[in-house]
Amino acid sequence: MTGRTIIITGGSDGIGAEAARQVARAQPDHRLILVGRSAHKTAAVARQVGAEHFLADFTQLEDVRRLAADLRGAVDRVDVLANNAGGIFGERTVTEDGNEKIFQVNLLAPFLLTHLLVDLLQAGDGVVVNTSSASARIIGMVDVDDLNHERSYAPMRAYGDAKLANILFARGLHARYGGNGINAVAFDPGNVRTGFGAENNHVLTRLLYRTPLSRIALVPPEKGGSNLSFFLTGRPGVAWEPGRFYAQTKPAKPRQINPQVGDDVLVDTFWRRTCELLGITGSPDGSRGRSNA
Repeated sequence: MTGRTIIITGGSDGIGAEAARQVARAQPDHRLILVGRSAHKTAAVARQVGAEHFLADFTQLEDVRRLAADLRGAVDRVDVLANNAGGIFGERTVTEDGNEKIFQVNLLAPFLLTHLLVDLLQAGDGVVVNTSSASARIIGMVDVDDLNHERSYAPMRAYGDAKLANILFARGLHARYGGNGINAVAFDPGNVRTGFGAENNHVLTRLLYRTPLSRIALVPPEKGGSNLSFFLTGRPGVAWEPGRFYAQTKPAKPRQINPQVGDDVLVDTFWRRTCELLGITGSPDGSRGRSNA
């Protein structure tokens, strides 16, 4: 498990940056590639840990396609892809791609990126780690007929749904590609003290993340980063089991989560509906297919 190529999205701040620091210190022979939205912050973390870096704004799917093309030009294999970028925002906003912003940033963009890199993942160790959240269990409820929250919208509900969708995404990826060498997992890093929710003015979010209460109620970034790095460096089938959801525990223990996670019909329907939204065509049996999105 040495000398691996590890891509971390959301690598310019928060647990992505912390995980990169910890992996670089513990296993400096790994090739780290950080993806972030801020040019200044992403470059700064990359310099600090000796990583390469790329920029992408997940509110624009064209940026995701460009990122995938840039990565394909830089590497011939991907051992680990951490789908860690995400966020919660305020009023319902529709991106230029026609999707609700929270759903696109947290789910559609990483789903598309993973699809566009799937052959490189198969050429490498094929580990995909999706950062989820406890909100998937508390408030998440995926409606495959309203993934973009056109009927009703609240920021925390949309975020919980998207993070629950991250788990369905990991389960669907494992079901389709597990036999082809891809090992997907989702985990909850804990409520981490970061810049999360900076664009959301919900009273509870402000209280937790923008007041001194954050020092008491939230997990330090180092701890959240450690939870992520555990899955980035752990061996599938030994440290954790593919296709499962885990809470912030070591050794990793599967977490009972929202009952929708165990609904195989829902997982399959969700996968197909997401592919439709992204214009991804191809057989659901694990073939790469084509993306028109």
